Amino acid sequence: MNRSPSPVCRRVWLAVLFVVSGVWVQLSAAAPVARSWEVAGVKREGLIAGPEKISGIGAPLVFVFHGHGGSAAQVARSMPVHEFWPEAVVVYLQGLPTPGQLTDPAGRKAGWQKGPGAQDDRDLKFFDHVRTTLAQELKIDPRRIYATGHSNGGGFTYLLWATRREVFAAFGPSAAVAGRGYPALQPAPVIHVAGTNDRLVKYSWQEAMIARLKRINGCTDAGVREGDRLTRYASPLGAPVVTYLHEGGHRFPKEATQAIVTFFQSQTRE
Repeated sequence: MNRSPSPVCRRVWLAVLFVVSGVWVQLSAAAPVARSWEVAGVKREGLIAGPEKISGIGAPLVFVFHGHGGSAAQVARSMPVHEFWPEAVVVYLQGLPTPGQLTDPAGRKAGWQKGPGAQDDRDLKFFDHVRTTLAQELKIDPRRIYATGHSNGGGFTYLLWATRREVFAAFGPSAAVAGRGYPALQPAPVIHVAGTNDRLVKYSWQEAMIARLKRINGCTDAGVREGDRLTRYASPLGAPVVTYLHEGGHRFPKEATQAIVTFFQSQTRE
């Protein structure tokens, strides 16, 4: 019996073919395409974009996480990393219904686990499975793996930093803070995007988070302005903190995608 595809699966299917055995055949950065994985008996979904040919050193790998109530398709439009970095393999993963910390306490909308151990670490297991699978199928440069996300997806980016630091070259959370129950963050390059009029994840909370990041990374107090919205704080640990501050509210500014990609391109894990 034919079934209607899920919202994620209704994305463009062109120029990609995955063989059941896990052998990589072809992928195009023209538009993200649907893929599913089974993790602990649960079907998980996402969208993937990437180059048709990968260079000898391997492709960068970027994970992008939507906010609470969002979707992989939505974040691929609002944070289109693949458009700004066509040489990278970009994965937009789809969350599952989960209680929100600030909204949707009943957990009717899609999101990501809020801390270590929540939902039996289902989303950390999902990330681990996708990363391992793609590394087997593709030539991925293990020194250039990155995570970014907005709101609840930014919180999950911080959770990956707290629990999977050794995997990543840099992080790009937006409109988010690290939870109090997270393990201690270890120094890492980071670009944090924040709206000074954010009333959901209050800007004062994010200011405190940025100050915390600067302490963790041993940054200088005085930053160097790079345009109207970017400020870079140097780190003797090789872990700069960059802020992208805009005058908007909680919504992610699409133009910040370029700043995140440019920062990621400058960072390679030792």
